[in-house]
Amino acid sequence: MQQWHPFIQSAQPKNISGNHQNVIIENGNVISFDTHAAERQALENGAVICDLSHLGLLQLQGADALTFLQGQVTNDIKLLDGNNAHYTGYCNPKGRLLALFLAFSHFDHVHLQMPKELVESIAKRLKMYVMRSKVEIQDVSESTIKFGINGANAAELLKPIFNEVPLTDYALISTDNGALIKLPSAIPEYERYEIFTDAVNAPVIWNALTQHAKPVGAACWEWLEIQAGIPDVTLKTQEEFVPQMLNLDALNAINYKKGCYTGQEIVARTHYLGKVKRRTQLAHIPSATTPETGDDVMDVNKQVIGKVVRCAPSNAAGFDVLVECRLENLAQDAIYWNDVALIIKPLPYTLETSE
Repeated sequence: MQQWHPFIQSAQPKNISGNHQNVIIENGNVISFDTHAAERQALENGAVICDLSHLGLLQLQGADALTFLQGQVTNDIKLLDGNNAHYTGYCNPKGRLLALFLAFSHFDHVHLQMPKELVESIAKRLKMYVMRSKVEIQDVSESTIKFGINGANAAELLKPIFNEVPLTDYALISTDNGALIKLPSAIPEYERYEIFTDAVNAPVIWNALTQHAKPVGAACWEWLEIQAGIPDVTLKTQEEFVPQMLNLDALNAINYKKGCYTGQEIVARTHYLGKVKRRTQLAHIPSATTPETGDDVMDVNKQVIGKVVRCAPSNAAGFDVLVECRLENLAQDAIYWNDVALIIKPLPYTLETSE
């Protein structure tokens, strides 16, 4: 991102002093372009564009790439035909999630997107199992520029740039200037897309879109992901969850017919024996103190019953979160974070809660 972030800074409008408005960048991630209030207002009332440098990307290629990945992840990698994307989990032998990938095939490569903080360790672990397979695993987080757009007119803004715009969730369009994936949105009238491109095309696309969409920080994209009920796995929550605890079955991120993969026995047993006792819920925490991913949540007796999965400032006061917890506590008692009761909200999809 050495050249990309300076470009973003220079592309910002100038203030009355003739200086470019400040972009806050920390640890290689774009935190904000404007005040919290201004970004939230734009998120509610118009189209927004968000740099996604906080997300990492692995590229796998070679004659055995698909076969290799098929034995590693929860979803059917062979269903990625270059026209679609899907979520897929990566488990340890005990069925606990090490990562959650947004996976897609682009030309002759397979890509796995995850938090950038996980890329190095996940790449190292995958390489341990390549052995004699013809597979090359490469970190392309820096060379592939990623940003998202959200708004009621997002598709219309993209049409002049791309030859075609995907119309259904997880549909993928690959063109000469990049790849475009339609992502789910919990706000029915809004459309959400992620763009993958290179350093040559990124400035052109960014400049075209920012004529009509306001740049916002990573927390806004995190909020959109939370509203869509999309979980994540971070360094703080690795090996904490079986895939069903994060609703991966409801997100079609588990394929029970694909055959063996690492952790498959535990995941299948959880499914076929109907023992999904914990699920991830959408909730609001009315607190001025910021919750952290991986924080414990408690029952009324202050017994730990789950963890915060994702967190972002709410459009109102407080924070919106995805929180994994026991279903029996959800049905019977209030759930607390730091002595603050959570307000449970409906997810945008249906969960099976068989006992």
